[in-house]
Parts: sequence; structure tokens; C-alpha cells
Amino acid sequence: MLTKKRSLMSNPLKTKQDVEDAFRELCDPLKQYYSKGFARIHLGHTSAAYSDSIAGLEGFSRILWGLAPLLAGEDYNENELLEMHLEGIKNGTNPLHDEYWGEITDYDQRIVEMAAFGLALILIPEKIWDPLSEEEKGNFSRWLNQVNHCKAHDCNWLFFSVIVNLGFQNVGLPYHSKKVEENLDRIETFYLSNGWYSDGTDGHVDYYVPFAIQFYSLIYAKVMEDKDPIRSQKYKERAEVFAKEFITWFSSEGSSLPYGRSLTYRFAQSSFWSAAVYAGIEPFSLGVMKGILLRNLRWWFQQPIFNDSGVLTIGYSYPNLVMAENYNSPGSPYWALKSFLPLALHKEHPFWKVEEEPLPEVGKKVVQKEPHMIICRNEMNDHVLAFNSGHLSTNEHTHTTAKYEKFVYSTSFGFSVPRAEWGLSQGAFDSMLALSEGDNLYRVKRHCENYRVEDDYIYSKWKPWNDVEVETWLVSGTPWHIRVHQIKTNRLLDTADGGFALGIEDKKVISELVTNQADQACIASMTWGASGIMSLLGGGNAELIYPNSNTNILHSRTVIPTIKTRIHPGTSILVSAVFGETEESYYTKWEEAPIIEMDSNRITIKALNKKALEINI
Repeated sequence: MLTKKRSLMSNPLKTKQDVEDAFRELCDPLKQYYSKGFARIHLGHTSAAYSDSIAGLEGFSRILWGLAPLLAGEDYNENELLEMHLEGIKNGTNPLHDEYWGEITDYDQRIVEMAAFGLALILIPEKIWDPLSEEEKGNFSRWLNQVNHCKAHDCNWLFFSVIVNLGFQNVGLPYHSKKVEENLDRIETFYLSNGWYSDGTDGHVDYYVPFAIQFYSLIYAKVMEDKDPIRSQKYKERAEVFAKEFITWFSSEGSSLPYGRSLTYRFAQSSFWSAAVYAGIEPFSLGVMKGILLRNLRWWFQQPIFNDSGVLTIGYSYPNLVMAENYNSPGSPYWALKSFLPLALHKEHPFWKVEEEPLPEVGKKVVQKEPHMIICRNEMNDHVLAFNSGHLSTNEHTHTTAKYEKFVYSTSFGFSVPRAEWGLSQGAFDSMLALSEGDNLYRVKRHCENYRVEDDYIYSKWKPWNDVEVETWLVSGTPWHIRVHQIKTNRLLDTADGGFALGIEDKKVISELVTNQADQACIASMTWGASGIMSLLGGGNAELIYPNSNTNILHSRTVIPTIKTRIHPGTSILVSAVFGETEESYYTKWEEAPIIEMDSNRITIKALNKKALEINI
């Protein structure tokens, strides 16, 4: 039991006891929010696409992602949260009780939440199943079995019934092998290569690979290694290959790339490493994986992500409903508890004994064709940038353009989402090219018509209007990178090429317009680093744009250096050099800006101590 209350911010996260204490401190504040029958948790008054009643079940079930491993790892005879959850399961699955969780339908959010119960049946059947009466077991199994008879979205959702059936098998209930085979075979069609999947046919390649598809695959591989050895081995091998790719998304100080949707799940970012340890694979030493996981947790626990009651908020590095998805309810962030899966390992397991190791050398530039990215890092290994092509397909999730189509995603600068539709301040167009017909309403890349990822640059073609074509060559690098835009249009257009969003908080911005090239460059800086942009071709004026507050996921107030250019009907070529540095001594590097030469349709880019790069446009 926890004998001394300790702040998450000061918890060293060194031992298993430390991690157990962290779980308790995350969940103890929730006890006052359980419903009378303990079947729901009501954590706030904001809503999601599904009913508040279902949101209450979501909050309840997501605690099990951490509670089940906690109870599996040691012999706990008493646990208040367990007793509350047992009572909640009895009432929530009883059709005659006021808090019954109800009959589910196709594509129901409750399908998602059932997987946590499947994990509990796998890890702690003696604590979550055996104490139930025969009638209560019947109610529980009948309610869960609905997952085998309802349609799920054709993506990572297909794994939820698989996990439930693994739980059924573990407690001697009928195992729906046909459903499991159908779903696993369908998921197989999402596989790309190098351990990467798309989240559905032509779906995005994002965190749903590590914290969903790979996570569940490793649970399956662990549970079924004797009964389904061929598939289990395949999943383990894929995870080992994927680990060599995914490690590049983490910085040396613990943060991971903010990219894509569902970022309010926060430290679920590192849950892949939890599943890797649980499943017994070692793509890296246990010390390296332990370091990645625990540094990520420490980084998150230093962020202001809790409300005054100690409850996780919706947002990323601070409470922020602006960036949330339509499926984020107040209980949604507790999916992050998936990172506590190693608690299922006994305290004598080597993972808890081994010393934490630093992040190994993973390369200053890594091309990842499957997620359409080039990953770059600075000399200190503490700033990770993902240069991104965008995707051929799109979807209707909130802020899809901001979460999937920006030129660069950064562990230090984050990315911004629009606050509203009017102008550059409301649009917050960092790391994007925005275009307007002069009406102050801007369009950005929604998806690609075509893309290509090369060793040094990324090419994409996109159309903000049907009769406007933009071709972009994105030359990766740090602290400088280059953007070449060729725009063919029959319209008069205003363009805005935005640099990185620099967090300013309450501190004074050190900024300046650089007057060479007729005010075609600007830079803003803080004590920790700087963001700047320079027009190398196409003219335009440099301007510091101050977006609306709470648009950036890392910093509540920001400034975006931007090149604004008016282009006329015909073909225009715009070239920008974009600067992002996270060290105080940035100014020398700012003075080492790349230069370009243009000869007919060939642009030559020259940068200090780098081989010249030629691009044919």
C-alpha cells in the first residue's frame, strides 16, 4: 500500500513501487466521481459524439488498462479500486439495474471499451471473474459477447473483439475462433512493411500503429504463443522491426513526436514499449526500453495536464479542448494507462532489476517510407523533427489537415490547429502553405494528389482548389530546411508560408525583422531557442503572426514567422528557408542560411558543410 503521498512530478520512477505509486496517484482522485452503482465515472461536463452515459462507461473501463496489470503483478488481497470495479461490472452488465450499460449497436463506442474487460479476464481472472456469482458471470459474458455480433469500424477496432475473445478463452467461455480469424485476416491486409500498418485500407499511419495495432498484436502473441505459434511469432518479429523505426520518434529527454489524432491519450505514446516488455521481445536491451518508457512518463508528469482535483484533462501538454477530437470525452485520456502494462510483471522480473539506459544513437536522418516521413534530429538528440508528405486519402476527423498534412512536426515546437476561419491569426498556419483569394479565408493541403519520399527531400502535389495546383519540394534538415513551391493558378492568390510556432507564454519575445532582401526574413526568439523564415525566391514580405491563444498543442501562446506573397495568374515559384533552433546560441546558425541558384527548371540548394542538392521542377 502507498504509505507516503508523493507528487507525480517528484516521483523518480525508478522502481516498480514507484510506478505502482504513480498509478495510484493517477487514479485515487477518480474515486469521488464514480456513480452510485460504481458502473460509471463522471469526470466533467463536456461531451463527445456518443452519449454522456456511454462516456461514463468509457471512464470506468479505461482504468482497467492499468488496474488489471497492477493486480496481476503482485498478490494484492485488498484493493479499493478493484472492489469498486467489481461492483460496477455487476451492475453495469445487469439488464435489470439502473446503471446497465445497455445493448450495443454496430460501430458503437462501447465496442472500444470492451477490450479493457478482455485484458482483465486475461490478466486477473481470479480477481475479476471468479468472485462473481453464476448469474453475474452470465450477465457479464452475455454483455461482452455482443462484440462478436456487431460491426466494428474497419481499422484498429477489429482488434477489440479479438482481445475480448482471448479473455473468454482464459476463463473457459466459448472462444469465437471464426470471428477472431476473420478480424485478424482483415487486419493483415493493413500491413505495409517494416512493422508499419495503415489504420484501415488507405488509412493514416500514426500512433494507432504503436498504441493500438502493435500493442494488441503483442498481447495476442504473448497469450497465444502456444496455441497459435506461427501468427504469434510473426507478430513478435514485426514488432521487433517496428521498434527500430519507432524509437526515432522519441527524444533523449523523453518527449515523443506530436503527430496525428488522439494525442489526448498522452503517455499512451510509450505503451508499445510496455507491450514489448510484457511480450518478452528485445529489439533493444531491457535497459533501453525501460529508459524510453520511464523518461516518457517523467516528461508527461512535468506537464500541466491535470486539473485542480488531480484528474487528467483533455488536451496535450495543457488542457485544451480546441485540439480535441469529437470522440474525446472527459474520461478518454485514461487510455494512457496502457503504458502501465509492465506492472503485470512480478517485481523479480529482469525489467524491474535492470538499470535504465539512455537513448541509443539512432541516426541524425532516417527515411521512413511507410508513414511518409524523414525523421531528423539535432546534435543534442533532444529535438526530433518529422518532415511529412501528407496522405493520398483524408477523413472527417477534427483538424485532419493540421494533424496529418503539415510540412514538419516537432517535439519542441509542436503544431497548431485553427481556432476559427478568419485570417492568419485564427488559422494558426505553422509549417503550412495557406492560400486565399484575397478574402482572408485561407485553404491548406487537405490531402495529396501524389507524393514521393526521397533520401533528401519529399515531393507532394496538392490542389487547394480544383483549378489550382501546388507542387512542393520539402528539403529536410535542421536547424534549416527548404520549401520550394510551384503554383499554377488562374486566380489571384495571397499566400502565407508559415514557419515553426514559437511558444512565448508570459515571457517577452525577442524578435526582429531582418532588413536584408527588402524585409524578406524575420525571426523570433526566446531564451530556449528561435523560429525564423526567409524568402529565397518569389519575393514576399516577412511578418510575425501572433495566432489566437490555445491553438498550439505544446504552447498556449505562440508566434509564427511567416512569408506573405501575392501571386498572379500563371505559374509562380516560391522558395522559403525555414529555421528552427532549440538552443540559446541560435544566432550564428541563423547567419548560416542556405542559398539557392536557379537555372531554367533546376534549383540548386547550397548549405554550410553540406553537399549541394539539385531539384528539377
